[in-house]
Amino acid sequence: MLRFNEQNEIIKEEYRALLVGISVREDITHSMEELEGLAEADGIEVLGHVVQHLEKPNTATLIGKGKVQELAEMCAAMEADTAVFNEELSGVQMRNLEEALGVRVIDRTVLILDIFAGRATSVEGKLQVELAQLQYRLPRLTGFGKALSRLGGGIGTRGPGEKKLETDRRHIAGRIDDIKAELKKARLNRQVQRAGRERSRLPVVALVGYTNSGKSAIMNRLLTMTEREEKHVKSEDMLFATLDTKHRRIALENGNSFILIDTVGFVSRLPHGLVEAFKSTLEEVRDADLLIHVVDSSYENRDFQIEVTDRVIAELGAGAKRKIMAYNKMDLAAEKPIDVSGCEAVYVSARTGEGMDELLSDVERALFGDRVSARLLVPYDRGDITSYLCENAEIEAMDYEPEGTVLTGSFRPEDYEKYKRLDMDGKER
Repeated sequence: MLRFNEQNEIIKEEYRALLVGISVREDITHSMEELEGLAEADGIEVLGHVVQHLEKPNTATLIGKGKVQELAEMCAAMEADTAVFNEELSGVQMRNLEEALGVRVIDRTVLILDIFAGRATSVEGKLQVELAQLQYRLPRLTGFGKALSRLGGGIGTRGPGEKKLETDRRHIAGRIDDIKAELKKARLNRQVQRAGRERSRLPVVALVGYTNSGKSAIMNRLLTMTEREEKHVKSEDMLFATLDTKHRRIALENGNSFILIDTVGFVSRLPHGLVEAFKSTLEEVRDADLLIHVVDSSYENRDFQIEVTDRVIAELGAGAKRKIMAYNKMDLAAEKPIDVSGCEAVYVSARTGEGMDELLSDVERALFGDRVSARLLVPYDRGDITSYLCENAEIEAMDYEPEGTVLTGSFRPEDYEKYKRLDMDGKER
């Protein structure tokens, strides 16, 4: 797991863990596989899985008493120092389990928060993670376990005396209010930036998908294709390699441009606090003109990941957005996935470049395919219109007539509607 010293240098701690889950009349195979991926992403050595089938969770320890004893013996025999639970634990459950097992106990939420804390790089991203950590911690101050003492920079780690707990609650509540105020300022700043993009009328395309599906790799490949390698973003083969939203301008050969956004990856059962904390960032998805849903074609259970992503997109209010399904990592796929989404689909490999030309063409067609071809005569005293159209339309030719400048090209429907009075052919379109 990643930690930082006072000089903000990364300190990597090694942990050996058993993963624990409960199945209440459901198959949790995918969820446990995902938990293993999360643990490995946080630098934890996974020793094995323990799953118990229950009618209902145990209120004191989540798992049954017999399974607690069995797990304690396994931890001792395998020299595990950590137990990672797939379910969210209460403070009392965490304390009871640590006392019974004799090892550090964390749950899925703490694990994801820890990964986010180690990966966030922007000021806003760090604030969002800290907010989620404190909101998780606040109701667990009474009876919290050892794991919580590693979160929040030591806030609330003092003894369990009632007076100190109340002090901790006030301290945390005050910090939460401060963070929310800072995030509100950041949100206003992002709204100003978004308004600037809207004034430039550049369409926005958002890359969405399950974590580690290759969104950042696709962004980098598109930047390479448009000769902007210097704008590459971080791309690694791990869960949540990218947390902070990245914006890049993609300029096409015909003069059209669009803004490409790389968003944080999704995962099933993403902690509610994180969803809320990152909601303002994920608003970029809701405001996009087009979504590229990136899917890991090489993953056997990709339908599960597609379902999770579609659910999050719908929760963000972007379920009705036009979407292109980009089946990535085709160089690693055993077979070509069958698309049942009903959307446009393209099969690509960001690593080899396979299918990327087709993806870019599909994006261009989706964004600019409805453009109106026309010849507009702009009076010389309206240089502002000429400048605007040269920047926001695909101009094929400029000619100079006594009455003004003739712009021949393809225009966005809304721009043509605004300036159709200047159409030299005078046709209703």
